[in-house]
Amino acid sequence: MNSTIRRVVVTGLGAITPIGHSVDETWNNFLAGVCGIGPITQFDTSEYRAKLAAEVKNFNPRDYMDKSEMVRSDRNAQLGLAAACQAMEDSGIEGTIAPERMAVYFGSGIGGIKTFSEEHTKLVEKGPRRVSPYFVPMMIPNMAAGTIAIRFNCQNAAIPAVTACASGSNAIGEALRAIRHGYADAAITGGGEAAIDPTGVAGFVNMQALSTAEDPDAASLPFDKRRGGFVIGEGAAALVLEEYEHAVARGAKIYGEVVGYGSTCDAYHITAPRPDADGGARAMKQAMEEAGYIAEDVVYINAHGTGTPLNDAAETIAIKKALGEEKAREAYISSTKSMVGHMLGAAGAIEAVACLKALQEGIIPPTLNLKEPDPACDLNYVPNTPVKADITLALSNSLGFGGHNACLAFRKVVL
Repeated sequence: MNSTIRRVVVTGLGAITPIGHSVDETWNNFLAGVCGIGPITQFDTSEYRAKLAAEVKNFNPRDYMDKSEMVRSDRNAQLGLAAACQAMEDSGIEGTIAPERMAVYFGSGIGGIKTFSEEHTKLVEKGPRRVSPYFVPMMIPNMAAGTIAIRFNCQNAAIPAVTACASGSNAIGEALRAIRHGYADAAITGGGEAAIDPTGVAGFVNMQALSTAEDPDAASLPFDKRRGGFVIGEGAAALVLEEYEHAVARGAKIYGEVVGYGSTCDAYHITAPRPDADGGARAMKQAMEEAGYIAEDVVYINAHGTGTPLNDAAETIAIKKALGEEKAREAYISSTKSMVGHMLGAAGAIEAVACLKALQEGIIPPTLNLKEPDPACDLNYVPNTPVKADITLALSNSLGFGGHNACLAFRKVVL
């Protein structure tokens, strides 16, 4: 362990989302306002009140793994491995670092729920002998992390973050801390999820969390007064984090620096946020303090912004508490969930990617379909059209069931 605090940068990105099979395709579609939401095709929704989802279209796991590996892995792990493969290729880090210094921190809120549903059906209809011998390793939520570690021979820690909708952000934050404090020199991190499944959707809709709208353009409505729930999404995003000096020494391309991380718990309710939003605000303050926030910073916040009535109002309060009323009104805020739905354990990861691209290109992705602002959500949510802005600090908020709050902070690299 190194007692000094080391800088950590991002040198590789990967993404498989409802609006793209790469980071560039996803980012360009964010800026173009492409909505990835449509009717669920993965199962019959005739008896379901929620009929829309943000599905990953035309994904072929054989592009990233052989057939034998594919049949013994859940879609969740397949998506995660695909994003990790892209990020590792993008980073060029392979062969430059000892295996025992390369970690994996990869999140999933639910894990292999598709496998669980399919094998339970076999158990009920055909008996216990028909349950797959791969059932357990396909189902458990650590398997995306394990699969990634096996593929790239990462012999440092390989740990999943399982904190519901904050999983992807917590994974990135814990990877940051491991590298900062010398436990690893680099990490593959991020999150993946594939929970568009009869059981998963039934559970979410019966707890009144999902939008029951049938118009894709009136379903995922963060900060809009018409909002009635989130739209479930799927996909994965991965980042390669690397100790700054190691990245510079090998001439790596650097997307940005991870400069702050806050992690708190509401300790309040299993699903609802604290009405005073204190937990979310404290997570933001922690990240901002680590990032060296100053009043002159031009801030972009990729909001958790789920489109649920309680979340969006509470997050607005949290932002005001963290930045102060005046600075909160100056900040650019948007929810990319308006285009890709809520990717659950992958949400924080793809939103971290969006923050890095916004810093790099000086463009803020919009909150799509924000047409009727809620008086309780009265900040600048960049409605419908991207905005050019030379931001200096990007924050990514993730707020999960169980009261988990995570905030990541990014800056451009100053040599």
